[in-house]
Amino acid sequence: MMTTQFHLGWFMGFSPDEWNEPFANGGAPWDGGFYVEMAKALERACFDFMMVEDTLMVSEAYGHSREVYLKHALMAPKHDPAPLAALMTAATRHIGVVTTMSTMAYPPFMLARLCSTLDHISGGRFGWNIVTTGENASAQNFGMDELPPREIRYDMAEEYLDLVRQLFGSWDKDAVVMDRETGYYADHGKVRTIDFNGKYFKCRGPLNTAPSPQGRPAFFQAGGSPRGKDFAAKHADAIVAVGNGVAGMKKYREDIRSRAVKAGRDPDAIKIFFCITPTLGETEEEAKAKHARMINSDRFIEQSLAFIAGVTDIDFSAFNLDEPLPHMTTNGEQGSLDKFAQWGSGKTLRQLVIEASGGLVSSFELVGTPDQVATKMGEVMEEVGGDGFLITSPSLRMSRRYIIEVTDGLVPALQRKGLVRSAYATSTLRETLAEF
Repeated sequence: MMTTQFHLGWFMGFSPDEWNEPFANGGAPWDGGFYVEMAKALERACFDFMMVEDTLMVSEAYGHSREVYLKHALMAPKHDPAPLAALMTAATRHIGVVTTMSTMAYPPFMLARLCSTLDHISGGRFGWNIVTTGENASAQNFGMDELPPREIRYDMAEEYLDLVRQLFGSWDKDAVVMDRETGYYADHGKVRTIDFNGKYFKCRGPLNTAPSPQGRPAFFQAGGSPRGKDFAAKHADAIVAVGNGVAGMKKYREDIRSRAVKAGRDPDAIKIFFCITPTLGETEEEAKAKHARMINSDRFIEQSLAFIAGVTDIDFSAFNLDEPLPHMTTNGEQGSLDKFAQWGSGKTLRQLVIEASGGLVSSFELVGTPDQVATKMGEVMEEVGGDGFLITSPSLRMSRRYIIEVTDGLVPALQRKGLVRSAYATSTLRETLAEF
């Protein structure tokens, strides 16, 4: 029996559920109640965290129109994940919540203050998914004509991280004394300005929030390009990745660990979560039939291409579904484009979409009964030597049915094999990530 334990996270957006499917919630989760229920279910299954992705625009990348995106409620509407994080952590005790916040959109002081506040509200269970933003449409919502080139965005992000780290450290851990005899709430000698003056950012400091339980949130990142992987290896506590099969996953992990060593870090301090989209059934035949119905539908093809267009800023409606893609580069998410396109494979665009089986979020195919899928996950993790999986729905949307299939079907199968935890042993998200 395989006994090496790995971590589990869940990937989601604050967006409509499977509103037009037979087992839908209704498509209007805006009071957060549906996702609070979801957080409780995932905590019952002992997930490390939930990651809430985000975008800052209504895309028009596919067909130069917002029609497909709004037709399918794809990438829009999407509500702010930070208030949702507060709701979900207030209703739970152990599971971490990670929200996506862009270095383009948030002034560094505001982001550091918000992260500190959410870490307090959650009791030390908050994480920040660091993104630089890859869509010109988002930049145009913040007063820019277009995004800076990717390399400059990473230069800016490096300086941004330096600044917010200094803000998080501008109060000593023991600065709050609450001394009744002297009447001092905080010791002013343990709170400092930072007087940061960089190429892109300037900030006096100090942060005006008390030191949070973790000191700083857990840092998450999804590095795909070489520069992105360098950034993630230098800063992240956890990295979200999509591998091209087992060999691709293994290569990615070895690459990140090598970059971490070059950056002076212990590679074991970084947890790599590979994205998966399991399709589960009571029998293998049922799971395969469900999977086939999904990937062969015209709606799935259109939704997947629109999603990929949205994150890469490339209009895939301009290409023939039954011909290979021409080689392309983008100022959007180049790593996501490279993963999807499989340059040189000769595969048609239709084949690429079907193989992706969930847009850009499937590292390898997982279709079968809970026991079959659990066994496969254990075998893959044993071979890759990785740290965990980030699960999301194959349709990129949520339903109570799918959540229950995972929490009450797949996770118990994993627990019976000794592959995932059956109880929490730590208090903060960073401690949970470092547990094994």
